[in-house]
Amino acid sequence: MTTTTEMLQEILIELKIVGSVEVCAIVSRDGLLMSSEMPQGIVAETFAAMSATMLGAAETATSELNKGLPNRVIVESKTGKLICVGAGPKALLIVMTEPDAGLGLILLEIEKAVERIKEII
Repeated sequence: MTTTTEMLQEILIELKIVGSVEVCAIVSRDGLLMSSEMPQGIVAETFAAMSATMLGAAETATSELNKGLPNRVIVESKTGKLICVGAGPKALLIVMTEPDAGLGLILLEIEKAVERIKEII
């Protein structure tokens, strides 16, 4: 029988195959790391906590403006794009891409992954 952790890990492995995805993680809404696919040298717990804080701040800001909750937060830098997406009431999906990544296919695959995460958690 496959465990929840194994199912979440499988989602991340499949997401990383899409190409241009360097880092991905599933994080609780309060910033605790649930599962990740990251290279050595990244402190996964810090990455998880700060990403959850970032999406939480965006949700608070848009709520204050009566604009509803954001679908996602995208942060672009010279070295990559960080995408944070809610995955139901308990989890977030966080993806870091290469700087020149085209977001069309990646966002589509993120949405598919989010639906699978919602079914599991």
